[in-house]
Amino acid sequence: MAGRLKDKVAVITGAGRGIGEAIARAFAAEGAAVIVAEKAPETGRAVTECLVATGVDSHFVETDVAAPESCQRLIDDVLSRFGRIDVLVNNAGVNVFHEPLETTEEEWRRCFAVDLDGAWHCCKAALPRMRERRAGAIINVASCHSFAIIPSTFPYPIAKHGLLGLTRALGIQYAAENIRVNAICPGYIETQIARDYWASFPDPEAERRRACNLHPPRRIGRPEEVAMTAVFLASDEAPFINAAAIVIDGGRSVLYHE
Repeated sequence: MAGRLKDKVAVITGAGRGIGEAIARAFAAEGAAVIVAEKAPETGRAVTECLVATGVDSHFVETDVAAPESCQRLIDDVLSRFGRIDVLVNNAGVNVFHEPLETTEEEWRRCFAVDLDGAWHCCKAALPRMRERRAGAIINVASCHSFAIIPSTFPYPIAKHGLLGLTRALGIQYAAENIRVNAICPGYIETQIARDYWASFPDPEAERRRACNLHPPRRIGRPEEVAMTAVFLASDEAPFINAAAIVIDGGRSVLYHE
């Protein structure tokens, strides 16, 4: 087993599938103890059981990041089992895409409750112990939507812009206490959500090719590629990277569009 995260205790929200699952597996492969924080118990337990079967110190905590008390229970559970938390990855999120004036109050609140408030709830619960130890790394999974606006994806980019602001504010506030807060900003990544979206078209493969052709490498990203960026930011290899946002989109966001 590799050791870039050896002896680190890492909490990953939304780790039951997709990018969160890939981060959990990558962290485990690098020697971390992995806490799978997931709202859906069936997927959260499945990932945890797979990690444990390979000899990883892993633990599942059912967590609803939209609820502050659930996030506090998560951190309390981790501290009681491991005594500390070295890395927090705020990955849990939901896609809420609408036309602005067609967005209901319920959908607006749902988007912010998970995509922005959820990250803050977990940070607020974890930061006191990180400050006591004067050590910690927080990684917020933001999005290319944190920088650019795509029509009809409202209010998701507003929440992701806010998450970038949260990253910068906390990163600056606690930098002198040896706590780093960074964001990773994935673009189009081939998760099950993407595959389900392609399947909704008459020709799913054609829609997949269309997505790939939007990107300079003529493909889209893989969850594992996002995960390895998270490993780097969580490791001791990135001690002077703070309040930063790393874009993972194959260059699409800087491609000239007519």
